[in-house]
Amino acid sequence: MESAQGIETVSLMGKKIILGVTGGIAAYKAAELCRLLVKAGAEVRVVMTAAAQQFVAPLTFQALSGKPVLTSLWDAASGDGMEHIHLSRDADLLLVAPASGDFLAKLAQGRADDLLTTLCLARTCKLTVAPAMNREMWAAAATQRNLEQLRADGVQLLGPAAGEQACGEVGLGRMLEPADILAALPGMLGAGPLAGKRILITAGPTFEAIDPVRGLTNRSSGKMGYAIAQAAAEAGAEVCLVSGPTCLAAPTGVRRIDVQSAAEMREAVLKELPSKAFIAVAAVADYRVDAASPQKIKKSEAGLTLDLVANPDILAEVAARPDAPFCVGFAAETERLAEHAEAKRLKKKLPLLVGNLAQDTLGQDSAELVLFDDRGQHRLPRADKLIQARALVAHLAKLLN
Repeated sequence: MESAQGIETVSLMGKKIILGVTGGIAAYKAAELCRLLVKAGAEVRVVMTAAAQQFVAPLTFQALSGKPVLTSLWDAASGDGMEHIHLSRDADLLLVAPASGDFLAKLAQGRADDLLTTLCLARTCKLTVAPAMNREMWAAAATQRNLEQLRADGVQLLGPAAGEQACGEVGLGRMLEPADILAALPGMLGAGPLAGKRILITAGPTFEAIDPVRGLTNRSSGKMGYAIAQAAAEAGAEVCLVSGPTCLAAPTGVRRIDVQSAAEMREAVLKELPSKAFIAVAAVADYRVDAASPQKIKKSEAGLTLDLVANPDILAEVAARPDAPFCVGFAAETERLAEHAEAKRLKKKLPLLVGNLAQDTLGQDSAELVLFDDRGQHRLPRADKLIQARALVAHLAKLLN
């Protein structure tokens, strides 16, 4: 399973990609992205804006791509001055990384005052942008309006990520790492191992009301489920994510349905069937209050007794259907992981179950997982949850195919 965790499994063999580079310190990352694209088998043509050339020399990209870099509308490479027309006609994707705030504004307005913006306006292929800018620039109302317009126009967005920025500030706006961008491309190009497959995923906690202001819930952050949704989308799947209450943003290309209680989650899941696979990552509350109070319960020195009833087992119900999808369960245990996880898998008749120790995973950005299937156990050493999600999706794809 180790290869599934690395970028060496990504294949873009024969794909023709135009890499647009705009002005920003993240332009240095574009050089590494260019190298990875070529290594994955893509044919890459690089187009640079004048500002991008202030950060990285065109010769760098020429050496990495093996092709001349285009920098001006007046380049005579095609012989007829129509490079902005010819370039995209046989391309599979136009990828702009980094995409500066200025470039996104021009793109949203349909401006065409240099080679890259003109190429975007005249393109016949898909357009994906990887934004990169200061956190305040990213959060600015004008930028957010531009992003809404770009989404409405069918432009795909990758990122940005949060973290330390070149200016010394910390926040959202960093360009995704080249390896993360690379991992997302096969799915966007319909070349992923789950291309054409519909995947249904649950994530996060559920909230069971006690009264209008109180409820029963758990410590699930939803990070693992959201990471799996992202990994499945990267692999080309059509992903529906049924999510309990979290503070996470839906991954690019993923359709999210928000729910609160276990009953709402069950209803949403059943409505979204059939699907090729059902991955039940959500930490669904085992119990709910038998009769939630319509009014706030007043505090009393006498204490409070709640009558709890069992919630439906969504995974077991789906797995028992005559038209059951390929079901993947999760088992968060606190002890004897292998014993309890395998027992749960066999009881619910699941072809694949993912086990982990709750105390080592809940709320964290990394995880150590063990996959249980009919062939035995497959351990995934501790790593970032997105890396683990990609490994899980790669394993799932092999079982499905």
